[in-house]
Amino acid sequence: MSATVVPLPPNSSSETVDFLRRMASMVSGRNGEMLLRAASLIESLAQRAMSAERLYHEQQIESTHNTELREAAELASDAMIGQIAALRTQLAEVTAAAAAERAAFDAERGKLLSLMQHAESHIGKLTSELDSLRASVDRFNETSVAVPIEVLRLARTQFDYLSNGFARKGDVISQAMSEIGGFAIDQALMAKKTDSA
Repeated sequence: MSATVVPLPPNSSSETVDFLRRMASMVSGRNGEMLLRAASLIESLAQRAMSAERLYHEQQIESTHNTELREAAELASDAMIGQIAALRTQLAEVTAAAAAERAAFDAERGKLLSLMQHAESHIGKLTSELDSLRASVDRFNETSVAVPIEVLRLARTQFDYLSNGFARKGDVISQAMSEIGGFAIDQALMAKKTDSA
């Protein structure tokens, strides 16, 4: 509840104080003292009233300033709350996208690991077959017979043709076997060239 301040009429207290002091100079004794004391009291109260009025105006200005600051702070707070809500939404979207990407990455990684394990198993089988074929070729070389070079070149061409055919069909094992056969013929032809030189 705010108090209403009524400003004092200008010079009313000073006229009254002057009047009381003039009267005190005319009256002697106790009445004169009372008039002087009343004049001093009126003067003191007038100064206190002016100080109170000045303080009230200062406080009113400060209250207005504080109200403006509070309103600005509320607007800034509302804006910050809106920004925080937008950032939370954005963070939730980014988190969901990151989780989806992580799940896709894990799925792809699982597929690649499975393919890698399958490839390693297949390489192991091929290596075993290659070793078996090498042993077979070595045994064959030990019991080899003389074949004309043209026949070997023709056989080499046939191995290339077979290898390409198996490659198109995706038969890696047969392709590898054909390539090994072609390699064995190449080795025999190279050995023949070395012997001839």
